[in-house]
Amino acid sequence: MQDVNDTPDAVEPDEASADAPHETPGHGSDAGHTTREDASTGFENSMISSHVLDQSEIDSLLGNTFAGLPDREETGMERVIKAGFVAYERLPMLEIVLDRLVRLLSSTLRSFTNDNVEITMESTRSMCFGDYMNTVPSSSLFAVFKAVQWENYGLVVVDSALSYSIIDILMGGPRGVGHAGTEGRPHTAIERSLIEKLITLTLNDLSAAFNPVCTIDLTFERLEVSSRFAAIARASNAVVMTKLHIDMEDKSGNLDLIIPYATLEPVRDRLSQQFMGERFGRDSIWENHLISEILETDVEVSAIFEEKLVSLSDVLNLRPGAQIAFPYRKDADIHVTLQCGQTSLFVGRLGQLHGKAAVKIERRLVPPDSPHTHTTPPPASGE
Repeated sequence: MQDVNDTPDAVEPDEASADAPHETPGHGSDAGHTTREDASTGFENSMISSHVLDQSEIDSLLGNTFAGLPDREETGMERVIKAGFVAYERLPMLEIVLDRLVRLLSSTLRSFTNDNVEITMESTRSMCFGDYMNTVPSSSLFAVFKAVQWENYGLVVVDSALSYSIIDILMGGPRGVGHAGTEGRPHTAIERSLIEKLITLTLNDLSAAFNPVCTIDLTFERLEVSSRFAAIARASNAVVMTKLHIDMEDKSGNLDLIIPYATLEPVRDRLSQQFMGERFGRDSIWENHLISEILETDVEVSAIFEEKLVSLSDVLNLRPGAQIAFPYRKDADIHVTLQCGQTSLFVGRLGQLHGKAAVKIERRLVPPDSPHTHTTPPPASGE
């Protein structure tokens, strides 16, 4: 006969009662965890509803998380190919022109936006036009301008941050709040006219910046939204790319100036100078000394009485005692041409002076004298 406590059914209540205390704390823990999650979610929702982060705050929080990949090292062949381009360092006057542009444009934009504007020139370098167009953001605006005297074109690229910042300021947007980010919609006609005004002011200041070097009129041609319609040069052509960063208190953006080397070719010599002014490299003392030494150089002058065209066979048949007839009469004047090398200098008549043959100069064949005058120093006195 088996005891009741030994039955399997009797064990189950004990096991259930033993497991019960362990289940109760588990339910309490889950409930507490759920309560904390609800509290944190409510706190986050209240924070989000109270303050919306703008683009500048997001960038400061994320840092360089979305920054571009590091530049890869150029191969030897790429360096050889780029070595054929004209380096920017060989145009030192262009840097002076761009510095003047920064100063002029800063003052102009302060008046244009009625705001504190600071412009910094981040970089200026030479590169292929195709390489630049492949890296420029598609949301940028491309302004094509023409250099009238140079008969060529250039490009001004305004990124979306700068374009929308200018629009916000001119259209009465809120102050003290940065631009929220890139907008996907196209620009309206009014917004495009405002950007065209910005481009026109930039080109006027760039023309004024070139005044110490040369006189140039830069005129606005058209405004494009696609880089395919803003091709002003071949993809392999070298250009000078200058990146300007414009800060307007809480708003900022970039403006790129693209000038092909073919456009700068008419003033290439002036841009290669180290100093401002047309008298670059001239030393009056050395110049006068060089002129005086050149004028003291001995040269050989030949008197040509007559020239006659004969065949090669007649020249080969010449023998001692042979005569060559010239069309001169007995009492006619003999005209003589004075030459230095192959250059004819004067025309005169053959005569006689103090028992020697002489030539009286009647006409000058060389151009007039240069403006440089040579004065013979007075002889030393008091020997």
